[in-house]
Amino acid sequence: MFAIIGIIVVLGAVVGGYLMEHGQLMVLMQPAELLIIGGAGLGTLLIANPLSTLIAIVKGILGVLKGSPYTKASYIDTLKMLNELFMQARKQGMVKMEEDVEEPSKSAVFSKYPKFLANHHAVHFICDTIRMSISGGVPAFDLDQMMEMDMEVHHHEASGPINALSTVADALPGLGIVAAVLGVVITMGALGGPPEEIGHKVAAALVGTFLGILLCYGFLGPLALNMTKMNDAELDYLRCLRSGVIGFVKGSAPVLAVEFARRSIPGELRPTFKELEAAVRGGGATAAPTEARVA
Repeated sequence: MFAIIGIIVVLGAVVGGYLMEHGQLMVLMQPAELLIIGGAGLGTLLIANPLSTLIAIVKGILGVLKGSPYTKASYIDTLKMLNELFMQARKQGMVKMEEDVEEPSKSAVFSKYPKFLANHHAVHFICDTIRMSISGGVPAFDLDQMMEMDMEVHHHEASGPINALSTVADALPGLGIVAAVLGVVITMGALGGPPEEIGHKVAAALVGTFLGILLCYGFLGPLALNMTKMNDAELDYLRCLRSGVIGFVKGSAPVLAVEFARRSIPGELRPTFKELEAAVRGGGATAAPTEARVA
């Protein structure tokens, strides 16, 4: 949401300032310049990246426009889910948990949290780890290493579309100069014409440079930076899941494992202990944290 507001602010400030100086808005409407810059930018993307990266870029930009899914409310729901999952395993045994991780969509626990189920990587991240733990013979340290490796691979993979978009953004000012040079070439061929025609062609050439710089620093560059922050936010979320699961696998009580997960959440999104306890009680997940604490 804030990304959309930011785009509107950028356009409003640039166009508004231009109009305040009595600029003619129609002069900025240069389809040929936009075609040169936009087409060349798209071409560089196609040259440098496979189709999967292009699709990931589109998904990343749409994700930025929607806003980050990792809010304090989503973290509270995740902690409630972990608490419920761990308490069920403690009361009914790891065999019951095996049923949950084998078919998460049919799990009595996971099905209560559709937003978590929609995050396929997070679901596999937890279920694959618990499945390895249930199979036996895998120390908690090795499970921790596997989860860390999974996080690193996923983070590196998610950085690919961001780097590709940043590269195109950095190339746009240069492509704007290309469009401007072509405009100058056309202008030089019209030197014998009337001054008005020459002035129009010079203005069109300068618009090419303007568009390249604006698209780079006003739109694509900030979008790539926002995608980087969302990638980091996803890494923080996976780190929270990792802390909780590894804490439980090591033999910690459910409340302690959930507390490990809560403490790993970034400060601005971390719920307080009382907020989490109130959410767990209010969600009808029983007073498990209090009982475990007394035990």
